[in-house]
Amino acid sequence: MLMKKLYKTKYCLLYYEIRMENEMNNSKTALLVDSGCDVGKEFATEYDIRILGLKVVYGMEVFSDGIDIDPMTVYERFPGEIPTTSTPNVMEIRDLLDKIKEDGYENVIAVCISSKLSGTYNTVKSVLEEYDGLNGYALDTKNISAGAGLLAMWAAVQLKNGMSYEELVEKLPAKVPDSHVFFYMDTLDYLKAGGRIGNVTGFIGKALDLKPVITCNPEGIYNTVTMLRGRKNSVKRLVNIVEKQVGDDADKWISIMNGKAADKVPEVEAQLSEKFSKMEIVEKKQIVASLAVHTGPGLVGIGVLKL
Repeated sequence: MLMKKLYKTKYCLLYYEIRMENEMNNSKTALLVDSGCDVGKEFATEYDIRILGLKVVYGMEVFSDGIDIDPMTVYERFPGEIPTTSTPNVMEIRDLLDKIKEDGYENVIAVCISSKLSGTYNTVKSVLEEYDGLNGYALDTKNISAGAGLLAMWAAVQLKNGMSYEELVEKLPAKVPDSHVFFYMDTLDYLKAGGRIGNVTGFIGKALDLKPVITCNPEGIYNTVTMLRGRKNSVKRLVNIVEKQVGDDADKWISIMNGKAADKVPEVEAQLSEKFSKMEIVEKKQIVASLAVHTGPGLVGIGVLKL
């Protein structure tokens, strides 16, 4: 009886030591995510995710996404003022890395929107390669908004569950093809104005009241999945497209995004519940200011990550 008790005590101590070691390894790795990944503030706070704000530029006025400008400000200044966007500068990235290092982290994983849609990934990667005092890795998600953000959220959960920096760096690239985003918007005018049109078909859209459903292709470029005619049943058809593209054969996280179209969110959620039996809706939010610049009001989007 005494031997069993001692064995049980030793087992519990060993389990505790392993758990503590995993938590210590995990606590040494920080996540840095650019604002275009659209990770919600509540989730970012809970998992101590550091957000790197993309820039929203009105002439000589430069704002940091999520810090001193929000999407409603962008919408309110439409259509008279259409701003541009730009990447954070090198000093801002270095300052954020300095803060991460000061907070006791030894490693940092940066999750960035597609390098084909923004220069942020290349800039962050370059800074990390030259930065002393932190082991750094930058992930090109080849995606945007929830398509990128769900990968960041997945990474945060893995770290919290004890996955090491080295293992996560190894697993993340293989996870990129499992994440997708699909969205439509009322007009392509803002996408064209920002030079982000990619492979999107839209030159006849306005005349025929057609709206493309847009995704990111495997290279991380905007691409048209199909065209929607008119507004009636547009949400239902969007969800049907998501089901056709990703299937229902695996557990998945889902994020519902909108651009000044919050009234559509309950309908999206209801339609998703009818189609997907193996899903968890992990985020419902309005897109960030830097994405609102290029999409305008009326966006409805769905992000999906196969687990």
